[in-house]
Amino acid sequence: MTAPSPTIVLYAQDGCEPCAETRELLISLLAERDRDGREPPEIEVRDVAADPTWARFRAEVPVVEIGGRVLPLATSAKRLRRFLAEALDSGAAVSAR
Repeated sequence: MTAPSPTIVLYAQDGCEPCAETRELLISLLAERDRDGREPPEIEVRDVAADPTWARFRAEVPVVEIGGRVLPLATSAKRLRRFLAEALDSGAAVSAR
C-alpha cells in the first residue's frame, strides 16, 4: 500500500495573475499524473495576506510547497513538472531556485 500524496500548497495573493496561471498549470500537470495512474495530490491555496507566517512568501509568489520543499516564482510548466516529479515520485532533494 502506498502512502497518500502530500498536499500541494500554493502561496498566492489576491489579484495575482501569475498565481492564477500557476494554479491552472498545477491542475493540468496533476491531470497528466492522474492519466498516468499516479494519484494526484490535493491543492491548497493560501493567501499570503491572510496569515503573518505566510508573508515571507509575498515577494516570490506564486510559491509552491510540497512536503517542506519550496519552489518560489513557480510560473514555468517545465520547472513545475520537474518539481512535482522530484517531490512526489523520487523523493530526491529539490533546489529552491
